Amino acid sequence: MPPAVTMRSVTAADIPAIEALHDRAFGPGRYARTAYHIRDGLPSFSPLCQLAEREGVLAAALRMAPVTIGGRAGAQLLGPLAVEPPLKGLGIGKALVVDALAAARQAGVQIIVLVGDLPYYERFGFTVAPPSRFDLGGPVNPARLLFIELVPNALSQFRGLVAAEPALQ
Repeated sequence: MPPAVTMRSVTAADIPAIEALHDRAFGPGRYARTAYHIRDGLPSFSPLCQLAEREGVLAAALRMAPVTIGGRAGAQLLGPLAVEPPLKGLGIGKALVVDALAAARQAGVQIIVLVGDLPYYERFGFTVAPPSRFDLGGPVNPARLLFIELVPNALSQFRGLVAAEPALQ
């Protein structure tokens, strides 16, 4: 990662810049995606959300949202992960994911799910979810529905609808 990059937790003051980054990185079509609907009603950030700054300017942001799976707490939905387009390939997104996974383990999160590209996320230990294990309440390409256990055998405890954690709605 470039030496001028610093990482820290997201604050409320960061949300406008992060939303603008999402606009540049993903465009308006992102709002139609199933994963976005899961986060509806949740605060714009949680304690596990991270960002990277380069020379004091937002370079990348990663969102973690607390969810239940089949009504069971202890899970997070990772995403979106957005990197300023000119800064892609410098390892900034990778560093954010590594830090987010470490923070989630420290916080007692048992399992993380995401909708993303396996070739990118498998380096962190993510794998394709077993068929019909998780229901995101909308269309998702099964090959892009990924998970990682942060606690051994956590998958056996989680099955069903992935929904925003009720206590945080």
